[in-house]
Formats: sequence, C-alpha cells, structure tokens
Amino acid sequence: MRAVPDAIQRMIERHGADAVCATLAPMLTPERIARIDGVLAARLASVITVVEDTYDPHNAAATIRTTEALGLAELHVVQPEARFSAAGGVTRGAHKWIELVRWQRPEDAAAALHGRGFRVWATSPAATASIDDISVDAPTAIAFGNEHAGLSASAIAACDGLVRLPMYGFSESYNLSVTVALAMSRIAARRREHLGRLGDLPDDRRATLRARWFALKIRGAIGVLERALG
Repeated sequence: MRAVPDAIQRMIERHGADAVCATLAPMLTPERIARIDGVLAARLASVITVVEDTYDPHNAAATIRTTEALGLAELHVVQPEARFSAAGGVTRGAHKWIELVRWQRPEDAAAALHGRGFRVWATSPAATASIDDISVDAPTAIAFGNEHAGLSASAIAACDGLVRLPMYGFSESYNLSVTVALAMSRIAARRREHLGRLGDLPDDRRATLRARWFALKIRGAIGVLERALG
C-alpha cells in the first residue's frame, strides 16, 4: 500500500523528471546537486527493512533514520492499529528521503516483496541461522517485530525462514532500533559487496527521486514548477 501521490509526485508525473530537474537546478548550488547525486548513486533498492506493529514512536522514528542513513530506498511498515509514526525530532528529516510503504497485514507485505523477487527473512532469537549466514545473492528483506512480542505468527509464516543476530552477553534481546541498525548494516554491506557497487537504483527510479529531492530542497518548489511548466 504505497502512499497517495503528493504534489511533487504529480508534477513529476505530469511534466517528467528531466523537466522538473532542469527547472529547479538553477536554484540549487553545484555542491547541493553533487550531494544529491552522490546519495542517489549509493541508494540500495534491493535491501528492505520491514517492521511490524511498532509501539514506541521513538523506536519507529529511529528505524526510519537508521534505514535512510544506511542508504536503503524503502521501509515497509505493517501496522494493524496504525501505531507507527515518524517523530520529526527523532528522524531529523530522514522520513522525507525514504519511501515509506504501509501494510495492514504481514502476508500482503511478504507477498508483494516475493512478487518483486525478494527473499523475506523473519528475525527471531529462536533462529539457528545468523544474519551473516543467509545468502544475499537475491534482493533481501528483513522483518522485525515489535518491542513486546516480536513478530506475529502470521508474519513468521509468510517469511522464507528465520534469522537471528549473534549475541554474546546475558541480555536476550536488543532494543528494536538497535536490532534494525545492526542487522541492516550487515545485510546492506554484504549486498553491496555482492553487487560490486554502492547502489542499484534503476535509471527511471533514480531520475524520479532526483527530481523529488530537488523539489524538497527548494522552498516553494511547487509554485516555481507551476509558473514555469504550467
């Protein structure tokens, strides 16, 4: 269940990403454009974080910030009771730069990811396979449960298998946001090594994101585009 197109997306769909970038580029410094292009070059579309039914808004927001900082393109959220929220003070604006995809049922999220060629792994302390053991030769999604009960039985059943983070102390679990950071940093690094490059965005998706990020960096960008492009 992807977000309803906003004003920026509608402009891109109406006029094309190249026209949007050409219109807005004179309003950005060369350094800012280079920064956008550098982040796009490292954006990883083939590794996805999935979180289910997160209670703590700070953990939810920290998950967004971590996922974006690792250069991942999407965060999928299963929220049966719509608890997940992006607390701006914690994300520090990271929610603007990542695609947040919301689902009501874990089965639907897993099915959609499988349809895109992803393997979907459920995190569980009972797993025998480590996060370092699973193959990353295909697009990979890792699902994390909430702070109290972990992943639901239906979420686990919808995944391809169980995986755990190695732990060597007396504590039996990490904080959710810490778990996401540790697991996804390892998976992202291994996937990048497998690919032999930092990012893997398809050209059309990169162009669309470039236009979107140009607009997000400019105050009143929609007005500028309406006056210039109609």
